[in-house]
Amino acid sequence: QVQLIESGGGLVQAGGSLRLSCTSPGRTFNNYAMGWFRQAPGNEREFVAAIRFTVGHTYYAHFSRGRFTVSRDYFKNTVYLQMNSLKPEDTAVYYCAAEPDLSRPDWYDLSSLDYDYWGQGTQVTVSS
Repeated sequence: QVQLIESGGGLVQAGGSLRLSCTSPGRTFNNYAMGWFRQAPGNEREFVAAIRFTVGHTYYAHFSRGRFTVSRDYFKNTVYLQMNSLKPEDTAVYYCAAEPDLSRPDWYDLSSLDYDYWGQGTQVTVSS
């Protein structure tokens, strides 16, 4: 079992920045693909970005590319989502997720159904 703990959400004005963190006490993310998802009220959970924790490869949704950056600190066993130029439409609960890294060329999964472990989520609210 992999327990994921997110932090870093909050209230920010449009144009501002937030950095979300995801860690797992006592469990390494080595050999896992880590995903960030978000879910706004009334909407389905949508893919934001992903990173292969061991090698650092990344993949982004179209709306996050150029504004958001996913990264990891290997030794702190932590994954980050740096969000810049935030917009009111970015308001959502943001979730960290994990699945085993199968080391295939199309390693990233865009569907929440493919991830095995989830954090509790952290609220991000962007005011206009």
